[in-house]
Amino acid sequence: MGEVHKLDRRDRENKADEETGRKAAPCPICGKPSAAKTRPFCSTRCANIDLGRWLGGTYRVETDEVPEDGETPPPPDRTR
Repeated sequence: MGEVHKLDRRDRENKADEETGRKAAPCPICGKPSAAKTRPFCSTRCANIDLGRWLGGTYRVETDEVPEDGETPPPPDRTR
């Protein structure tokens, strides 16, 4: 029953894109058009690459919290 709901949602998203003439946003990993099934990514592969980056610490959300004892604070991000 849950799968039917997912398919309905995807169908609505695709129909909305067709009606408004919007192109699918590009995949944030490889730049190909995103697929409704794996939105905002183009494939499960790119979604897994993104997840790996989050889990590996490549992506992180900055905070003002002080690290607990034993934790090493991450180096400051100098790319901004």
